[in-house]
Amino acid sequence: MREVNKSHLNYAAADTKQWEQSAAYYLDKSKAVEAFVKNSGLGCAMPYLHNGQMHDYVPDFLVHLKAEPASYLILETKGYDPLEEVKRAAAERWVTTVNADGTYGKWRYAVAKKVSDVPGLLQ
Repeated sequence: MREVNKSHLNYAAADTKQWEQSAAYYLDKSKAVEAFVKNSGLGCAMPYLHNGQMHDYVPDFLVHLKAEPASYLILETKGYDPLEEVKRAAAERWVTTVNADGTYGKWRYAVAKKVSDVPGLLQ
């Protein structure tokens, strides 16, 4: 867990020993971030089909960026994942659908392959 300020929660729970804590640090310190939350137990999931069965993809972070109009980033921190492309496609379909509606601001999806990618993805 990492104590954070730019979240409605006072800690960012992490599923990894260092990777997600480091990403939370960058998110919390970034001037581009209005607020963020670790997407754990929030119910924000993107459905996808794999091997004939439905699954839910739960990305790591939801980030509210300081931008006009309202702008949001779904941020995944990922090493190797054999289902990466399937999950990416699910997230991109979700983003396209939400952006087409237009009610919930502008959304985008990004994957950080290493912690040092996070600051650049926030721009």
